Amino acid sequence: MRRVVLELSLKSFRSIGDTEIRENCRDILRQWQALVRSCEEVAFLIWAADGSEILDYRGRAADPFEWAKWIGIANGPWEQEHAKRCLHNWRSAYMESPPVFTYERLAFVVRALKEETQRFAGKPCRVGALFDPGPEFAESSFKYERHPEISPGSTMGKGRWVNCSAILRGDNVAYAGFPDGIPDDTSFGIFLGRQSQRFLTDLGFDYLWFSNGFAFALAAWNVTGEVFDGKEFDTSRAPQVRDAILRFWRDFRRECPEFPIETRGSNLSTGMDLSAHASPVREIYGGGFNLTAPVNSPWAALNGDYGLELVGWLSHIAALPKNEIIPFRFYIHDPWWANSPWLDRYGREPHDIYLPLAINRIDAAGATTRPDSVSILTVDDSWGRRPDVVPNEVTPHLQRALADFPDAPGLVTWIYPFNEYHEWTFGSEGRVQEVFFGDWFMRAAVNQGFPLSTVVTTENFLQARQTKPALFRASILTCPVPEPGSPLAAALIEEVRNGGRVLLYGPLTHADPQLLNTLGLKPAKPLAGVLQIKSSLEPDRWAGDAAAPDQIHVREITSGGGVDAVCLDSSREGLLAQVAAGEDVRAFTVVRSVGPHSGQIGWVRGGLSEEIKESEMLPVRDDPATWFGAERIMRLVLAEYGVLLRFIKPDPTVPDPLVIAARCRNAVYFSGFSPSTNVTMQWSFPDGVPVPVGCDVWLEGGTGSMALPRAWHRECRVFVRQSTRAEVGCREKYAGATDVDRRLIVTGLVDATVVFLPEPDSARRVRFQEEGDYLGMGREIPVESHPGDQLVAVGISGSLLISW
Repeated sequence: MRRVVLELSLKSFRSIGDTEIRENCRDILRQWQALVRSCEEVAFLIWAADGSEILDYRGRAADPFEWAKWIGIANGPWEQEHAKRCLHNWRSAYMESPPVFTYERLAFVVRALKEETQRFAGKPCRVGALFDPGPEFAESSFKYERHPEISPGSTMGKGRWVNCSAILRGDNVAYAGFPDGIPDDTSFGIFLGRQSQRFLTDLGFDYLWFSNGFAFALAAWNVTGEVFDGKEFDTSRAPQVRDAILRFWRDFRRECPEFPIETRGSNLSTGMDLSAHASPVREIYGGGFNLTAPVNSPWAALNGDYGLELVGWLSHIAALPKNEIIPFRFYIHDPWWANSPWLDRYGREPHDIYLPLAINRIDAAGATTRPDSVSILTVDDSWGRRPDVVPNEVTPHLQRALADFPDAPGLVTWIYPFNEYHEWTFGSEGRVQEVFFGDWFMRAAVNQGFPLSTVVTTENFLQARQTKPALFRASILTCPVPEPGSPLAAALIEEVRNGGRVLLYGPLTHADPQLLNTLGLKPAKPLAGVLQIKSSLEPDRWAGDAAAPDQIHVREITSGGGVDAVCLDSSREGLLAQVAAGEDVRAFTVVRSVGPHSGQIGWVRGGLSEEIKESEMLPVRDDPATWFGAERIMRLVLAEYGVLLRFIKPDPTVPDPLVIAARCRNAVYFSGFSPSTNVTMQWSFPDGVPVPVGCDVWLEGGTGSMALPRAWHRECRVFVRQSTRAEVGCREKYAGATDVDRRLIVTGLVDATVVFLPEPDSARRVRFQEEGDYLGMGREIPVESHPGDQLVAVGISGSLLISW
């Protein structure tokens, strides 16, 4: 980890004398010293207000400013009826008689943080300010009284969200950057840029943070927007919206050319923001604007939508700005809304650490891009308190997740169509519906247990496999169906012929003909609406062995069209699911083996089994007790590739667990989150049933069953195949010898085949032994080396000691 970012509000400083400010700075560093001492650089992001302190800056150090001293919504209108008040329509000061902050005091906080960090850790320190477009954090007369023309957006209420492309009306206030007032028709980019340049320079800040989607879209929190109104897509305004957003960036950089910009981004994905809001992520990244890609969204802590967080972040880091930095952020306290997610929303469970830090990006050289920084949002709570229990509990999980960060492609690699999606939105292809469908479909699939682990852009995939042809051989490649004659189509066919595994999804309207032929499919008139679905894939199970629903709702507008493929011949080879409207039948899922190396290629048509409701910010899932969810097939079809992941639940409405299988140091690291602890997972992999370190798995009929905790992160180096029913466990054993680094003990084996994944450069030292009366003295068991850095032993019964 190169950098740790400690975010804090000014509520930490209840007394604002020099001594008290320095004492608080030292205490923050003490609390987070394990991270501070392990990084190269320390940064602080100060949530002083909402950016209005920048807008209103007059260049006078002694001026007071409105700061984020409230719990609840800082700007009205407020609810007058006491019984109806809540934090979203009322506010309270966090303490009696909050201190009055001046720009001089804020500058002193910046200076004290830098000086105390140097004294404490001897490391460079950078301090950031921020701009937020909303009404949440601090009272703003600039946004909502003097210049309401900049806040036309309706996020969090009508007229309460700043539009980055806004044009200001003139005034005669003497601002730092505009001593004669704002001229009529000044762009917001020009004004914010010039004010930021003065503010950041005068107060000693080093960078600026754009918060809550600002400057990526005009208002990007909803499934609907300028391109999609919930009923139809209209890209006629997309170029205009794109150009307005890019004009902001150019105007801002004209006035504030050097200070780095770090970004929150939106809560959605690249494809979601393109297809609803015409958000030009590619042009922002490539515009020379000196910015860092967005962090992972903290929204999942609020709504539990971890699929959206993971898919959104993968889409944001698939391609990167010039600095190629990936920032990670974890939400422990909220300084405004009277909650501390680590203690309450997460319930002290670390899933939102291990899940996002188990996914990785592959670059053009075929290397993994590690997270550059870890941000802590925020070190203080809504009352300015900083309980030691939070850093004490959170820090070890962060350290472990970073130590286990993937160094190779995981179980499933997403070839993300980053450039294609921009062309399909802004070009003449007219394929924005597919852009919308692709990312929303993948988000729902991940929420239903699809183990998406890795992302790579089309261009990086094509380049990486040139220098590392076998890089993705252990990963299942997934992407939308490639276009006719595209390099990607040719590369995927070659991968399959060489033994690779490919799973395509989405409409076949623009499919490569050779791929269609390989799949054994041909186009047909689309079917849509309420359809009957029939599948030979083994489904999840729930109490009473009730049958899975056999109705599916395919909405053409949000599913990229209808279901439009049939099998080439009557043999229907590889057909696993089909849909029907009366006598009309269409293929829905196909997997076929190809070539002499047993490569596999599959296709899932899919559909967005969710409804767009005007009253909801996000799509609403169809009732799983009544409707078949198309996205679940992405997980179920993996069984055809040798990867069984099946859930046993009390009821179909019980949420599915999320599971990620990452690769690090030649092991598989499983990370998961189960919203319900009443779910059991049944699983098996091509090498056998995974038996993670510290776990017990019930083996029966070639599969393993494991009870799932709420959150889990486990190393797995042992896979077992045996026909006899038994509980098989894997435990860490103490070394007990000077020439041994680690030992694992595997128990419950009955005439088993055991596959072991050794750590790099350790295979020659690995010993398999029976468990003897004395540690390490049991009978030696012969081992064979297999391709894929595997050691295999057969016919093992009892307990197996593995040492290296």
